[in-house]
Amino acid sequence: MIQRSLYTDKIMAFADTPFVKILTGVRRSGKSTILKLLMKEFRERGIADKRIIYFNFDSLEYEDFKTAKTLFTRIKQLLTDGKKTYLFLDEIQEVESWEKAVNSLMTDYDVDIYVTGSNSRMMSSEISTYLTGRYISFRIYPLSFSEYLTFRAEYGAEISDTHSELSNYLKIGGFPALHLQKYSLDEAYTIVRDIYNSTIFTDIVKRNQIRKVDQLERIVHFVFDNIGQTFSASSISKYLKSEKRGLDNETVYSYLSKLESAYIIHRCSRYDIQGRELLKTQEKFYLADPAFRYCVLGYSPDSVAAMLENIVYLELRRRGYDVYVGKLDNTEIDFIAVKQENRIYIQVTQQIKSSQTEKREYGRLLDIRDNYPKYVLRTDKFAGGNYQGIKTMHIADFLLSSEY
Repeated sequence: MIQRSLYTDKIMAFADTPFVKILTGVRRSGKSTILKLLMKEFRERGIADKRIIYFNFDSLEYEDFKTAKTLFTRIKQLLTDGKKTYLFLDEIQEVESWEKAVNSLMTDYDVDIYVTGSNSRMMSSEISTYLTGRYISFRIYPLSFSEYLTFRAEYGAEISDTHSELSNYLKIGGFPALHLQKYSLDEAYTIVRDIYNSTIFTDIVKRNQIRKVDQLERIVHFVFDNIGQTFSASSISKYLKSEKRGLDNETVYSYLSKLESAYIIHRCSRYDIQGRELLKTQEKFYLADPAFRYCVLGYSPDSVAAMLENIVYLELRRRGYDVYVGKLDNTEIDFIAVKQENRIYIQVTQQIKSSQTEKREYGRLLDIRDNYPKYVLRTDKFAGGNYQGIKTMHIADFLLSSEY
């Protein structure tokens, strides 16, 4: 197993604390592997195997563990008297009312609990009833660009130019399974399509008993085709009506929320820089992984700019930033990223071919009258790295940088 210390270090900081550690994220993003890495860490710290209990509820072995009572009773039998037991419960959303069992175990026994899940039952609104104030949630994302390079090197690839590697990362995405051996793009997209289909039909259609699957698929196609563009439920509804597929705004919102709850898409709200307020209309959406778009809609060079924006958004989220689209008068700042007292402004562009484009990309940032760091990120060649206080970086360098 290849280390993913970005996550294990953060999670291990809460080891032996009275909190349930909950790992959430899109299917196949590596949550199960991270659980096993955590188990390995505890063994290296001298914890005996009998004090480490692992259940994978996707396995037929645990098919009978479908209720909280069954789960609680079985785990109780395995606990070590007089010593803390470490519980690792993988894909726990398959157990009905699992929160009750976990809460009882935390209350009645000396345990340290780690769980994973991949759908809306793991969202904070659904678990807060039984675990209020007793859990910490960690969002697990597919491989970052840095992790992707590590995986590639581990399995024998020669990395000579990170700028060139960015193109491959953009096309094939970051699902760990794609980087354990060499796959063609067709083979990779076949794997991603399976992840996509299982998420759509298990976590959305089946769970929510959706009958009109074609409506959901049309909304998916619209969202995937408009990554990096601001739009509303109303604009989707109008688009569907133009295709003679009428759908009211509330239903569109409901479908978008379900896609978000399954971690397929991320909602990015707009923030009015001058008014210092969050806006409730014309949001953007980004994908959990660029490969989702390509496996559903096919690869197109025209989509590269939007997908570059997508991977920058994901990197900021991985690093713990809250990310917004900036509104300044009638212009838009691609990202405002906020973490505690830190803030950065970012414009993402594939290339700058003219002085007009240069003025537009840099001018928007120059109009922001504060002293927080500002970046223009691009993939073409450029001279110099600073423009009136705005730092210019290649996107690959930014993704690998530790300065922000």
